[in-house]
Amino acid sequence: MKTMRAVATLWLAAFGLTAALSAQAQRDLPDFTRVVEDQGNAVVNISTTQAVRRAGGGAMPQVPGMEDEEVLEFFRRFIPRQPGPGQPGPGPGPRSESRSLGSGFVISQDGYVLTNAHVVEGADEITVKFTDKREFKAKVIGADKRTDIALIKIDATGLPAVRFGDPSKLKVGEWVVAIGSPFGFENTVTAGIVSAKGRSLPQENFVPFIQTDVAINPGNSGGPLFNMRGEVVGINSQIYSRTGGFMGLSFAIPADVALDVQKQLKEKGRVARGRIGVVIQEVTRDLATSFGLDKPRGALVNSVEKGSPADKAGIEATDIILSFDGKQVDASSDLPRIVGSTRPGSTSTIEVWRKGVSKKLTLTVGELQEDRVAAADKPRPQKSEQAQANRLGIVVAELTPEQKKELKVSGGLVVTEVRPDARASDVRKGDLLLTLVHKGQHTELKSVDQFNKLLAGLDKNAVITLQVKRGETMAFVTISGLTDKG
Repeated sequence: MKTMRAVATLWLAAFGLTAALSAQAQRDLPDFTRVVEDQGNAVVNISTTQAVRRAGGGAMPQVPGMEDEEVLEFFRRFIPRQPGPGQPGPGPGPRSESRSLGSGFVISQDGYVLTNAHVVEGADEITVKFTDKREFKAKVIGADKRTDIALIKIDATGLPAVRFGDPSKLKVGEWVVAIGSPFGFENTVTAGIVSAKGRSLPQENFVPFIQTDVAINPGNSGGPLFNMRGEVVGINSQIYSRTGGFMGLSFAIPADVALDVQKQLKEKGRVARGRIGVVIQEVTRDLATSFGLDKPRGALVNSVEKGSPADKAGIEATDIILSFDGKQVDASSDLPRIVGSTRPGSTSTIEVWRKGVSKKLTLTVGELQEDRVAAADKPRPQKSEQAQANRLGIVVAELTPEQKKELKVSGGLVVTEVRPDARASDVRKGDLLLTLVHKGQHTELKSVDQFNKLLAGLDKNAVITLQVKRGETMAFVTISGLTDKG
C-alpha cells in the first residue's frame, strides 16, 4: 500500500512538473493577440482601378522575368495587376479596368493613410476598406517613388490610428508582426523576427531596409510592420522571390524614413533631397590598402561634378568620404542615404581621407535633380603609338596634344592593348590611366617611361590602384600583385 502511495505521489509530482514546464513554455512564447486587438482596426485594404486597353488575344502581360526562370526580377513588387470583373472579352476594343490590391494603415484620426507608392501608381480610383466593412474613396496627397511611400487621404474623422515606434531600437532576432491583405485576404496576421537591419538593395539608395522572415505575399504591400509593443516600425514593401511568392526574405521601409517622407508630402506634395554632386564607388579591402586606409570604409569619389557643392567645397576625385555631418559612412551605400536626408541649403561638415591624411571640409548641400552612379561606359577609341607591355601585362601610350584637348585632360596614358595574361584584367583597351595609388601615395601618370619605372620599383605582391577614365566615367581599378621583373 505504501508503495502504491509512493508511486502515486511520484506520478503526481511528475505531472505537476510537466504542467509547470508547459505553462512556462507558453509564457515564453510570444503572444500576438494584444497587438492585433489594439492595432488591427487601423489597418486597411486598398484597391485601385485603372483604365487600360487590352492589347488583343485576351492574354494578360507577363511579369518581367517570369517567362524565363534564369532571368529573374530580383526584387519583385507585391501587387500584380489583375483584370477586374465585368471586363470585355478577348481582343482590342472598349476600355476595361485593371484592379490592384494592397494594404495601408491610418496614421491620423482625420483620414491620412500611408501605403506604398507602387500600390496607387497610375490609379484612376482608390478605395479604402476597413475591417468593419466601411469603404471610402481616397485621393493621393503625394507619392515618392525613391522610397516607395505614398500618402493618401479619405474624408472621415474619428478613425483608429496606429502608434509609431523607433526602428533604431529594433534588435536583430526581435519578434515583429505584419498585418495586411495577401492575395486579397483582408486583415491577415503573420509574424516572424527581424533578420537584419540597414539592408541596401539594388536601385534603392535612400532606404536602409529592415529585413524580416515574416510571411509577406502579393497584397501585403503598404501594410504595417509592428513590434511587440504594438508600434509601427516599418512598412512592408519588397520581397526576394524566385516564384513571385514568399521565400523567407521580406523587406520593410523603416518608420522614421516613412514619417519624414509623409511630412514633406503633406506639406509640399513632394520630397526635397540633398545632393553634393559626386560619383562614388565602394571601398574594397584592396582599395583601402592602396589608399593607406586602416580598413575598408567610406565612399571613394570617382569624379566631382563641376560647379557642384562638392566642387565648391574642394572635394577631389580620389578622396574617400569617411563621414558626413558626424555620421559615419561605413559603406558607399550609406552616403546617398545620409546626404539625401539632409535638407537642401543646409551647411554640412564632411570628413575625407586624402593622400593618407584625414581632412575636414564644409559645404552647402544642393538639391537632388537626378541620380548619378558610377558605371562602365563604352571606351572611346583612341589614336596612339604602340608601346611595350609592362608588369601589368598591358600596353600603354602617351596622348598627343590634340587628344588631351579633345579629352579635356592634362596628362594620362591610353591603353592600346591588354594581353591575355594581364594582371590588370579589369582594364580595357581605350581606357585612360590618370593616377597610380600605392600605400596612400598618389602619382599622376605623365609618360610611359615614368609609369613603367613606377611599376618596376614595386614588390611582386604590391597592391595598387589605377584611376581610370572610361568614356565619360571615372572609376578606380585595384590590382593585387605584379608579374616578375623582366
